[in-house]
Amino acid sequence: MLNYISEHFSTHWGPLRLLSSDLLTIVLGTTFCFFACLWLLPRFAPLLPKDRGRAFAVDADKSVGKPMGAGIIFVLIFIAADLIFIRWRFDTVLVLPLIAATSFVGLIDDRTGGLSELKLATLDLMVAVLAAIVLTGTDQSVAMWLPVITGTFYVPWWISVWVFTATIWIAINATNCSDGVDGLSGSLSIISLVFLGFLLYGVLGDRAAAGYLLVPFDEHAGLWAHPAFLMVGCIAGYLWYNAPPSSMLMGDAGSRPIGFLVGILVCASHNVALIVVVSFVVLVNGTTGLFKVAVKRMFNVLLFGRVRFPLHDHFRKEVGWSGTQVLFRFILVHLFVSSLLYAILLKVR
Repeated sequence: MLNYISEHFSTHWGPLRLLSSDLLTIVLGTTFCFFACLWLLPRFAPLLPKDRGRAFAVDADKSVGKPMGAGIIFVLIFIAADLIFIRWRFDTVLVLPLIAATSFVGLIDDRTGGLSELKLATLDLMVAVLAAIVLTGTDQSVAMWLPVITGTFYVPWWISVWVFTATIWIAINATNCSDGVDGLSGSLSIISLVFLGFLLYGVLGDRAAAGYLLVPFDEHAGLWAHPAFLMVGCIAGYLWYNAPPSSMLMGDAGSRPIGFLVGILVCASHNVALIVVVSFVVLVNGTTGLFKVAVKRMFNVLLFGRVRFPLHDHFRKEVGWSGTQVLFRFILVHLFVSSLLYAILLKVR
């Protein structure tokens, strides 16, 4: 919307030309999201369902009675900010209702706790397939690139759809499983989104940087950096109230759409291996538990029998870390490992 205003009214008032700057709209949008969440979250929190505790979760009793599902509020703020601050394009706009749908499904689960794992997994798969189709567009083949290897290669459309679908589905569920310690899922997601935003805007979307680092230049990549930073603003506003000890919880209504967005941005980079680079700790913390459950149910084989998943529960229950220790140590490991993998991704080619 701001870009439209700049294009059509800057001739009448020169300073409106500034609204065509991607960097300025990113900063304005991120700031708007932060303060909007800061103001609106406590006002709508009384309308949210209350946490009733979760079976087998460590310290679940400490969250009982807190407003749950705050994610629906900051997701709606994020969508509104997208429409205001981002240059409208078919794919970036079309994913917004899918993000909203993911959040509303999560809110239903937060409110009722009645959706089975199979239903949630199926609904996640449906939105992941739709998002993958939007991202691949109508091209017969999709250009991809990988770490360490120079250049691009082309993958048939139908294979790309299923690769993107799997990536988005994994991102949704890994992020959701990491939500269990005050501030943990939000803090780890901010790090992932910042890494993705800088890669999309400053590397893949910059012809000179992409050429120097031998990665494929994508003139549309920079546009995908906007939602990354806008969501950072929303999560930061939420973390103001979720910092230990939390006064509200994002629930599935927040963790699922955040993971969905991370998956979309990874696919928009056309390098699905990037999910490991930007979300290493999230994957280890959440996806390993999903793998353990899947192997147990399909093959009746128990892997990592002495390890509790998600891993943040193992460190609290078995190792004796406090929730704050888990939060800061996971953040530090995430920053260190992702920075190392990020450097390898860009420099070793």
